[in-house]
Amino acid sequence: MTIDMWDDRNMQPVVECCAPLTEEPLDKSQATQLAGWFRVLGDPARLRLLSVIASLGEACAACDLVEPIGVSQPTVSHHLKVLFEAGLVEREKRGRWVYYRAVPDRLAVLSRALGDFTAV
Repeated sequence: MTIDMWDDRNMQPVVECCAPLTEEPLDKSQATQLAGWFRVLGDPARLRLLSVIASLGEACAACDLVEPIGVSQPTVSHHLKVLFEAGLVEREKRGRWVYYRAVPDRLAVLSRALGDFTAV
């Protein structure tokens, strides 16, 4: 099974993912895209932010993420920008506030690529 991902800004294919890493090797474009996402998630604050956003199941305002992560508002905003640019979260402006939501399809690609390493 493959999951086709598209870059919404350029309408270009992002990655056609992929069997779990333990089943077959990635091709170069798959590895490049996944490595970029994993690089973004290599920062503990960004990983925690994505986890909080995804676990809420609904859009949340950036200001609501300061306390759970324990960093300043500018730091949260920076990390959210990086997550957005990587395509892992989407944002929506509502009045003066910006709300963030995890992109389920992208999380599914990451999860699928990792597969079940407990079987290894």
